[in-house]
Amino acid sequence: MTTARLPLFPLNAVLFPGLVLPLNVFEERYRAMMRELLKTDESEPRRFAVVAIRDGREVAPTEPGMPDQTARPEKGPAAGFGPDPIQAFHPVGCIADAATIRERADGSFEVLATGTTRVALRSVDAGGPFLTAELEEIPEEPGEGAGTLAEGVLRAFRNYQKRLAGARERSLSTASELPDEPSVVSYLVAAAAVLDTPSKQRLLQAPDTATRLREELKLLRSETAVIRHLPSLPAIDLTRSPTSPN
Repeated sequence: MTTARLPLFPLNAVLFPGLVLPLNVFEERYRAMMRELLKTDESEPRRFAVVAIRDGREVAPTEPGMPDQTARPEKGPAAGFGPDPIQAFHPVGCIADAATIRERADGSFEVLATGTTRVALRSVDAGGPFLTAELEEIPEEPGEGAGTLAEGVLRAFRNYQKRLAGARERSLSTASELPDEPSVVSYLVAAAAVLDTPSKQRLLQAPDTATRLREELKLLRSETAVIRHLPSLPAIDLTRSPTSPN
């Protein structure tokens, strides 16, 4: 297994391989991370790891707040994640490759990254200006029947899209716009479906592509059935992917 130590960026979201991640970086610990990444030569990948938060705050409190107005603000790279940060995160994340890192006049950053490889979280170090983690790459195994399952998932996904879009065919992706490689299909659908973080995390952690596709088939059919009974569902809001606020 390939291991690496990389900066760690916890989010209230799940990143999948091949998917684009826009970030608005304003907390000092993550500004420090971006300044460090900018030291990497442009010819080399500027990599960091993204993990979904299981128990903690994406943005650390900086002022006393409700319900305790006397509470002291948390500081440091592990602020908001408790005394043992690794316990606050899901055990599987994704390496992100930052294609662009732009510093604004106020010192914050605009970042555009792409997920590349799944990784297992082995340890977390809070000894520096930002969190770093020891990570082990997880190979993507196809599993049995992935090709056939991918075809079924694409059909179910088109039907799901149709329901979200109010049955307007012209608003859907055409067959030529959708991939046919099973692992790519599995990650695209996992990212595009309107699911909560635990459901997306289970898909990321699936042991192989076929298992992920089987789970997606169940989820898509279930979600489509729910949407069928909610004709006033504001699909345009549900399908918009906001930039992470850090």
